[in-house]
Amino acid sequence: MTTDPRTSHHTGGFPDQEQSQPGLTDQTSPRPDHGEDSYTGSGRLAGRRALITGGDSGIGRAVAIAFAREGADVAIAHLPEEQVDADDTVALIEQAGHRGLSLPGDVRDEDFATGIVESTVEEFGGLDILVLNAGYQKDRDGIETLPTEEFDRVFRTNLYGMLWSARAAVPRLGPGSSIIVTASIQAYSPSHSIIDYAMTKAAQVAFVQAAADELGEKGIRVNAVAPGPIWTPLIPGTGWDAERLATFGQDTPLGRAGQPAELAGAYVYLASEDASYTSGAVLPVTGGKHL
Repeated sequence: MTTDPRTSHHTGGFPDQEQSQPGLTDQTSPRPDHGEDSYTGSGRLAGRRALITGGDSGIGRAVAIAFAREGADVAIAHLPEEQVDADDTVALIEQAGHRGLSLPGDVRDEDFATGIVESTVEEFGGLDILVLNAGYQKDRDGIETLPTEEFDRVFRTNLYGMLWSARAAVPRLGPGSSIIVTASIQAYSPSHSIIDYAMTKAAQVAFVQAAADELGEKGIRVNAVAPGPIWTPLIPGTGWDAERLATFGQDTPLGRAGQPAELAGAYVYLASEDASYTSGAVLPVTGGKHL
């Protein structure tokens, strides 16, 4: 049987709410769907060892659940204040019969962003999949009022941390390994209210394409997923007003925002042997919006 993609998940807008960054799952209404009750694996990642930054909630949790149910051991890096969400995610990984590892810290710190790779290798005996998903965004009033410390936070989270972790991982990755970056439709259709976030997403696409060119000779594939409007704790933490939340995702051709569970299959594909000839690609999951 097929389902209508316009109504297969939450339709309509979202109620007025606000969280301080980074945001927590239990405080997000309605609760995002990470695939807890729906994702069924088929062994596509059996024996693999994965590290996901920002893996406690949202897209990262959905990917962690899917990877574990496909047969992988999964380590997740997350902020210390997200420990409750991280514990829930690790429990879901372990319920799938695989090893889970919680790595609390901040990818803005070079030692942490580098050390999580070594911690994963020590715990699992190696690393096969690196998902660079940690991200930060905030609503901006305008360029003229964009604080330097906020600009710095966005870039250090979305770019510096990504590069530090990738740099540490490359010597540990063998042929058949995969790096996957969570980019965004913002790299192609930037919104002025999150201009600094959009800038980092465009830079991530450049990183993916350049790294794929460099690492192909090592047998390492590098790709990205570009989500459109996805309902995660990051959204109530962005600082948007009631009108913006009420219309979030409504301008897509499918007429609704997406759920984290709807992205999991894209990451599984890019990490699996099914994508053995796919590198340097940006896979859109946008509800029909064009990149």
